[in-house]
Amino acid sequence: MSGGVDSSVAAARLLEQGFDVVGVTLHLWDYPEDGSVKSRCCAPEDVHDARRVADVLGFPHYAFDRRELFRTEVVDPFVDAYLDGTTPSPCVRCNRGVKIKELMHLAARLGADRVATGHYARLQTSNGRVELLRARDRNKDQSYFLHMLDQPTLQKLCFPLGDADKAEVRAQAAKLALPGANKGESQELCFVPTGRYDAFVTARADGRLRPGPILNFEGEVVGEHAGIHGFTVGQRKNLGVALGERAYVVAIDTESNAVRLGPQAALSTAAARVNELSLAAGVELPLRCEVQVRYRGTPYAAEVRADGGGAVVAFDAAIGAVSKGQYAVFYSDERVLGGGLIVDTLPNPPGRAAA
Repeated sequence: MSGGVDSSVAAARLLEQGFDVVGVTLHLWDYPEDGSVKSRCCAPEDVHDARRVADVLGFPHYAFDRRELFRTEVVDPFVDAYLDGTTPSPCVRCNRGVKIKELMHLAARLGADRVATGHYARLQTSNGRVELLRARDRNKDQSYFLHMLDQPTLQKLCFPLGDADKAEVRAQAAKLALPGANKGESQELCFVPTGRYDAFVTARADGRLRPGPILNFEGEVVGEHAGIHGFTVGQRKNLGVALGERAYVVAIDTESNAVRLGPQAALSTAAARVNELSLAAGVELPLRCEVQVRYRGTPYAAEVRADGGGAVVAFDAAIGAVSKGQYAVFYSDERVLGGGLIVDTLPNPPGRAAA
């Protein structure tokens, strides 16, 4: 329970279905006490809000300190990724290495049979296997962040909000007069609620920031930056230079510490190489599917085939702005087939001649 409306309503729905519910909140992060941060997640204030919900609904609630685990599993790799010129997806790491993992351990300690969360995703059983599906509310669908969950984990999970939309959830919270029913919804990372990722990384860089050149379309130096962590492939605004024509970040060279600008056409990617490969039970490569290369991104038709310990995703038609550090998640209509961490982009898939 994060103290927000989603997990609160998830708990209420489980009670309505006759389950014995125990609320658990993981304390993951601390925020300034000056009131400058209004949106939070899993901080001491949220523990209090979650406990109030548990009191109103009438079930026990426990809080566990996992700040050190969150720092080592999520925050430090987030900072490292930006300093390495990639664009991380920390919510995948958090669900895999902190939230779901810890909740499974705590469920065993508390004698719970199942673990429920407020994620917007669905599960179905087919041929004895539990399959992960997109949520009914596609605007809230969070299956992208859960693509790596294995069968033992999926067998114990349930998502009470998978068939709901946000308006229904808020209406139910108001009807039940739950504390926090009108709580705002953060649009940023829980540990960077201001959205200033560059400032967050700068404050934790520990002397690792290196200035470098900004290059134009022809490779000429047109400016200097304070660190590559302030840029991501596909970025169009806040480039620090004006070229007189629309320009995008098309490459970040970690060796020379150079940020290269170019036209939108230079972002064209025909294939991506992934590692940290996870496939759903019964799924094998090669695979025809739709691939989503960022949260809330457009799914693109592609073929995924094995490549050493990882895979190559070859898109049917070239797409733009594929960022290293994001995850390529594989879908068949609503079903999640797996995914992997994007570690390289290719102008042409291996074996396909350049046009």
